[in-house]
Amino acid sequence: MGCQVSLLSCSPDPDRLVAAAARLCYSPASARDLAEVFLDEGRVRPFLEKLRRSGHLSTFEHASFSFAVDGISRVCSHQLVRHRLASYSQQSQRYVSQEKAGVVMPRSIREHPRAREVFEEAVAQTLLAYGRLGALGIPREDARYVLPHGGETRMMVTMNARELLHFFRLRLCRRAQWEIRDLAREMLRLVREVAPGLFAVAGPGCVETGACGEDRPCGRPFVDTEDVLAHAVD
Repeated sequence: MGCQVSLLSCSPDPDRLVAAAARLCYSPASARDLAEVFLDEGRVRPFLEKLRRSGHLSTFEHASFSFAVDGISRVCSHQLVRHRLASYSQQSQRYVSQEKAGVVMPRSIREHPRAREVFEEAVAQTLLAYGRLGALGIPREDARYVLPHGGETRMMVTMNARELLHFFRLRLCRRAQWEIRDLAREMLRLVREVAPGLFAVAGPGCVETGACGEDRPCGRPFVDTEDVLAHAVD
C-alpha cells in the first residue's frame, strides 16, 4: 500500500491562533479580542516569521494537528514514537490478525531482483509461521513475536506546531532514514495547506537556520522548504 497520510483535524485558523497568543504577551487586550479582531491577514504571516526568528516558539504549542498514518512499517513507527511531545494511537498486533498484513519493502530491495526474491521468501515463511502458531492455539499476542519489523501498521498522531517543526528539522534531513523522511514530507505538505505562516520555513537546519547540525554533513543542503518538498527520498 505504501505510506498514506491524511490530516484529520487541526486547531481552527492555526496561524491566527498562534499570532494572537503571542500578542497577548505584550498587549493589555483580552485573548478573545486579539484572536477575533486585532490581527488581520496581512499582519499574521510576517509576525509569525518574527516569532520564529526570535525563538519565541512556546506560542506555537497552541496549534495542534492530528494525522492518520497508514502503510508505514514498524521500523518507521519505532522512530516516530521517539518524538515524545506527541500523542499516538497504534493498531494493535495483539488484537488485530496480521495474517494478511502488508510488509514495506525498501526500494533497494525492490529494485534488486535476487534481493527481492529473498525478501519475499522470508516474509512468506514468517507469515506462514504466524498462521501455523495461531492454528495451534497460540494467542496473537505471542504469535506476533515472529512477525517482521517491516510489517505495515496504522497510527493516529497528534503534534503541536512547535514539535512538528522539531520533527521536520530532524526527519527531513537527507541523512534521516528514508521511510520516516517520506512520512515527514507528506505531513509537512499537509500542514502547510492549513497553516502556511507557521510552516513557511520548515525543514532541516540548512533550511531553518542556514547551518547544518549534523556531525557528517551530506554536502547537499536544501535551498528552502519548497526544495525539501520537491525532492523525493534520495
